[in-house]
Amino acid sequence: MTSIKDIQKAVEQGDPDSVNALLEPYLLNGDPDEQYDLSEWLADIGYVEEAIKVLEHLQYVFPEESQLKVDRANLLIEVDREDEALNTLMEIPKGDELYPQVLVTLADLFQLQGLLEAAESRLNEAIELLPDEPLLYQAKAELLLDSGRYLESAKIYQDLKEQQVVIEGVNLSERLAEVYSAGAAYEEALPYYEEVLKDQIQPDVLYGAAFAAFQTRQYELAVRRLNELIEIDPDYFSAYLLRAQSLNMAEDYEAAYSAILEGITRDEFDKELYLFAGKLALKLGKAQEGVDQLRQAIALDPEYMEAIYTLVSYFHAEEMDEDLLELAESVVANEDDWAGIYPMIAEAYERTEQFQKAAVYFEKAYPAFRDDSNFLEKYARFLIEEGNREKALEIIKELQVLEPENPDWFDWQQSFE
Repeated sequence: MTSIKDIQKAVEQGDPDSVNALLEPYLLNGDPDEQYDLSEWLADIGYVEEAIKVLEHLQYVFPEESQLKVDRANLLIEVDREDEALNTLMEIPKGDELYPQVLVTLADLFQLQGLLEAAESRLNEAIELLPDEPLLYQAKAELLLDSGRYLESAKIYQDLKEQQVVIEGVNLSERLAEVYSAGAAYEEALPYYEEVLKDQIQPDVLYGAAFAAFQTRQYELAVRRLNELIEIDPDYFSAYLLRAQSLNMAEDYEAAYSAILEGITRDEFDKELYLFAGKLALKLGKAQEGVDQLRQAIALDPEYMEAIYTLVSYFHAEEMDEDLLELAESVVANEDDWAGIYPMIAEAYERTEQFQKAAVYFEKAYPAFRDDSNFLEKYARFLIEEGNREKALEIIKELQVLEPENPDWFDWQQSFE
């Protein structure tokens, strides 16, 4: 006769076919309590479909047992069999003692489907039935968080904390910190992060505290928390960028550059690290290092607009037109919109006396920059030089609208008349 040990052995051997083959004879002869324990164990280790099969059998044997229906519905939701889950839950009447569980499971289901109002309605109904159950309030707080109603979510957690409610596995101070952070209320979040850290040092909490400190311009605190984080977890990669950003905002540029280079040694495939390193190097006058770092960022992502824009801008400012055009030609070959760099490409072509190509890029840039008087002035001058007086006059009239107080544009128009 098949035993639960046989099934467990097949699971340990990683043989799902054998598990399923053994389940059927076991379900015909096994003890129901043992079978229920097996369903929980199978679900816990990822054999969810097999666990559902066990619960289906038990539900057939005990058709009035509501707990089996709730358990099965939860597992059906987990494997995206949502219609079956809903039908199973609807079999449980309102007067059943497990009906509050049904409402919570329905709320989970509706939340997964994006039906947040329906989910909230079910939780409110459950709270009316069990007004002293803190888990229901926690579930509602998480639903409100998911709905973007951060202050309402925080209010529930604040009330639970003030009532000194204990929820197993939930740190209310940490949840408050994360809810406030999600709503960008970093000043409110930071004290709760610090409160959590008094009891236990956790990498994610250290990072959350550092980020909140950064957002509230407490850069020294941010750096201190990030140093602690990196010391206990050197592979917490996002900490390196934030530490460098914090040092940069504190105007300790050399330290910031050292910090970002340390980050690169830990994670050499993070394009954001190279971008920030490139910007810092250029700020520090380390031109070649900056260019190399930016090129590396682009090598990791050939369509990394921010890195491309930064490098093109540097080449443009330094009038390194050949480098600019080499880079630009490689990135604008695709069909993406690179309007942000078109004016600089146009000027580079103009400076290298490739006037026909310059005209093309001035025209490409025009729709995105027609409200930029600096661009329009350069475009107008180019058109005048090229003898396109009619188009130049159109641009001059647009300049008059943008800057009616600037007499130069009216003088230009008169020169055409």
